[in-house]
Amino acid sequence: MLDLIDKRLLTELQRDASQSLDSLADQVGISRNTCWRRVTRLEEDGIISRKVALVDPTKINLALTVFIVVRTSRHAVDATEALRKAVLEIPEIIGAYRTAGEIDYILQARVPDVAAYDRLYKKLIARLEMSDVSASFVMEEIKAVTELPLDFA
Repeated sequence: MLDLIDKRLLTELQRDASQSLDSLADQVGISRNTCWRRVTRLEEDGIISRKVALVDPTKINLALTVFIVVRTSRHAVDATEALRKAVLEIPEIIGAYRTAGEIDYILQARVPDVAAYDRLYKKLIARLEMSDVSASFVMEEIKAVTELPLDFA
């Protein structure tokens, strides 16, 4: 379990991981050395898995978010591995989730437009055996955050 200081550190780092150690320590109200030790421990424990820069997708011509629902006809290990390999090799797919229930996989993609999605769709059907594929195009992004809630930690 994380204590209150760890949670405050993680909250601040999730907001801005580029801030200096001094700034982070000031925000949380601890010394620089304590801050460094705690952040190092959080990294070593795998709680902080990486630090990244978030890029505005509209500024790099990836304005359209698409959720792709996939149902497969085969549930064998080789079919699962083929899907895994395909989604890892297709950069437009930014999220891939195997689900329980009627839907086998949900894929999230970022593309410039519907024509680019069509090209992505053709890549998928050329590589994978699927019984059904449907897409939902995001009309309005209401909430999309990278910060995880820490109430359960």
